[in-house]
Amino acid sequence: MASPVALQCGGTAVPLGGGMDGGREIGLMAHSSHRTGHTEVLEAGSVQQFKEVPERTLVVGLVHRHTSRTEVMEHLQELAALVRSAGGTVEDLLLQERPAPDVAYYLGRGKVEELRGRILQEGIHAVVFDDELTPVQVRNLERAWGIKVLDRTGIILHIFAQQARTVEAQVQVELAQLQYLLPRLSRMWTHLSKQVGGIGTRGPGETQLETDRRLIRRRIQHLQRRLREITRQREQRRRGRDQLPCFALVGYTNAGKSTLLNALTNAGVRAEDRLFSTLDTTVRAFRLPSGQRALLSDTVGFLHKLPPHLIACFHSTLAEVLEADVLLHVVDVSHPRFRHHMRVVQETLQQLGAAEKPTLLVFNKIDRIREPELLRQLEREFPEAVLISAQRGINLRALLLHMQRAYEGDTELLTFVVPYAQLRALEELRNSGEILAQEALPEGLLVRLRCPVVAVSRLRGRYGAYLMSGMGAPS
Repeated sequence: MASPVALQCGGTAVPLGGGMDGGREIGLMAHSSHRTGHTEVLEAGSVQQFKEVPERTLVVGLVHRHTSRTEVMEHLQELAALVRSAGGTVEDLLLQERPAPDVAYYLGRGKVEELRGRILQEGIHAVVFDDELTPVQVRNLERAWGIKVLDRTGIILHIFAQQARTVEAQVQVELAQLQYLLPRLSRMWTHLSKQVGGIGTRGPGETQLETDRRLIRRRIQHLQRRLREITRQREQRRRGRDQLPCFALVGYTNAGKSTLLNALTNAGVRAEDRLFSTLDTTVRAFRLPSGQRALLSDTVGFLHKLPPHLIACFHSTLAEVLEADVLLHVVDVSHPRFRHHMRVVQETLQQLGAAEKPTLLVFNKIDRIREPELLRQLEREFPEAVLISAQRGINLRALLLHMQRAYEGDTELLTFVVPYAQLRALEELRNSGEILAQEALPEGLLVRLRCPVVAVSRLRGRYGAYLMSGMGAPS
């Protein structure tokens, strides 16, 4: 393996997926290292990493003219859950009210000084902000407090790095991390070029910072090429299974999608009660009540303030959503903010261009709702929803029936004359609907098929040359 490229100024190496795709490995190393008791705090650029020993953390948000205290506090509670998922401990949730964020410090100067005293007194290791901070704000706050400063995006990237298990997910995570890191490089970083070992390092008149940026951009370009290659491979695999109905699970993170996938397909996929426990897409086969084989995919959960560049990096994974015949929008209906979660999912689907897809609303975790009147209220408010408990197996048969109806929807009758040399097409036709009649003709096998409308365009595209219309004339 090639020698690692590293950003280094003391500290211990923090690998971010380097070398997993056969290319040059890049290990981002801490530009500072702090010790507090038995805890060592490392930060990989601005994508900081939690050590095994939980860090004492403050979570901070800003109430400004476009937000309310209630709204911001709810966001901070979610951010606190993210911090705990990343391995930290949350000591307190803090709010400041001001018309707009301070350009230099995000918070007001007085609040910065006030928190400095608390940080020293209580031995705080990190402060996490709900909004994405600018590089200047991070630098100024770290200098003022002497500890690391993170934002929501940095925490999400850290969790993604923890959960990425396939090559595709690792490439996507490293790409997102480097794109996040690039504008945050400062002169505190030292020689990348020394780690490269003479491979096209500094150009004439180029500063060290420019060299570091160029090497990061080179790595980004390599990862983008690798991701395009992986995407092509994924599309080839997807075309190979186009003959089966495809369902995709979407929803807010920790809504229970992986548990539902396991319940419907016996997939044995890891399901945890934590945010972003699923990062890699899993596709499994199962059978609808009619006996027809179908596919179900589980994708990364959505989240409030999920940065657009993260969605872009995971576009190949989320392509399962775009290619699905029917979406299952899974909602943790026991969560007090489930309506807000539903809106976030709809907005994310809109960004992906999938908002108009046939969608089945699935209310999960009804076993956690103790008041029968609340369930009746949900049924009145959302009559189209299917109420289930994936963990307890409640109403799963009803869900499968709804899935079958959602896929079949309106049906259409099609007639094909399949050449005898192409009879392998029969398998896809059979899997796409109900064969009503077959008749041997001199030119081929006549097949009359009733299929869901959602499958018609696919069948026309693949077998339009065999399609008949009217009194049997080729279409």
